[in-house]
Amino acid sequence: MRVVLAEDDVLLREGLASLLERSGFDVVGQAGDSSGLLALVRDLVPELVVVDIRMPPTHTTEGLDAARVIRAEFPETAILVLSAHAEVEHAMELLATGQRIGYLLKNRITNVDEFVDTLERIAKGGSVVDPALVRELVTAHRRDDPLAALSAREREVLALMAEGRSNAGIARRLWLTEGTVEKHVRHVLAKLNLGETDDVHRRVLAVVTFLEAR
Repeated sequence: MRVVLAEDDVLLREGLASLLERSGFDVVGQAGDSSGLLALVRDLVPELVVVDIRMPPTHTTEGLDAARVIRAEFPETAILVLSAHAEVEHAMELLATGQRIGYLLKNRITNVDEFVDTLERIAKGGSVVDPALVRELVTAHRRDDPLAALSAREREVLALMAEGRSNAGIARRLWLTEGTVEKHVRHVLAKLNLGETDDVHRRVLAVVTFLEAR
């Protein structure tokens, strides 16, 4: 899988590139700012882009802005955005773009195998949200919160859905049968008014629903 990295911290960028190369990815380009990233993506058209939200010159949303451009110009390119902080609005915007998208907090990446698995799931069409952000949103209490109708177990299932887990993966994590998980998923989608449809992105829409509620 061909990857382009964008991170202004040279040591972090080189370390990430080395990690990905050892894990079987082909790092075809590296950039230290958003303009360099866009130039590389337009020239190389990689399968995956890993970008930091905050980049030069202002270190605010340059990486996110570049990610939006990449999604518009190259919708088949998977994008993983890394952030030092949980920023709800940014996560919501990213998830709303559909599949092949991810949002992770840098300091939460502690397991290389899990990180590589996340990249592979995003590249295959999945959407992944950092568990810390998911927990923050799921536990938020508001009178108009559409999640109020969900049981504690259904909230747990929704949190794992947002991590990009399959029903089988959720079942293993919660020590449930896959059939029980399927039942919980149906209940979550129904309670969030995401009824029966052929749309394969209902899991993403379920996550977007509670992001928008915040």
